Amino acid sequence: MNANRAAKSEAVAELRESFGKAKAAFFADYKGVTVEQMTELRKKLRPLNVQVKIIKNNLARLAVKEAKLGEGSEKLLDSVVGPTVVAFAYGDTAAAAKVIQKFADETDAFGLKDSLLGVARMSVQQVEELSKLPSKEVLLAKMLGSLNAPVTNFVGVLAAVPRSLVQVLAAVEQKKKQQG
Repeated sequence: MNANRAAKSEAVAELRESFGKAKAAFFADYKGVTVEQMTELRKKLRPLNVQVKIIKNNLARLAVKEAKLGEGSEKLLDSVVGPTVVAFAYGDTAAAAKVIQKFADETDAFGLKDSLLGVARMSVQQVEELSKLPSKEVLLAKMLGSLNAPVTNFVGVLAAVPRSLVQVLAAVEQKKKQQG
């Protein structure tokens, strides 16, 4: 096996592993994006557990087929043409989508393409919708608030009964003092 073929085989194996582990893979055209801009994007995505890779489309197609991600992901890659960068999100996909969408809005040369959420194909519009979702922490806080509300209301109702009784007794005592 020659060195070039071995390097391609290794690249396909690395991509197969990335596609297999990632919760989402965001595809974009990066033609015209400067090195500084791409470095800045990587810096913003690194804390979110997102890995940005420039890929060769043919190698990505092979990797997806080998990873057996499904027909939808294979069809997506058949439609991917031109210079492509992929952001593999291993953590919070909504947070990653926010950063990528903001970068795409600010950078004319960076154009989002259809992407993958798990093995399901996402259109550019769906990526934009995903970017509008609140972060995982905000959603958890809202859910906990919703779960806590009935208990808080119940405690308030229970506390109101003795408070009302005390107020009634105080009013009766006040009335007796006035009469007596």
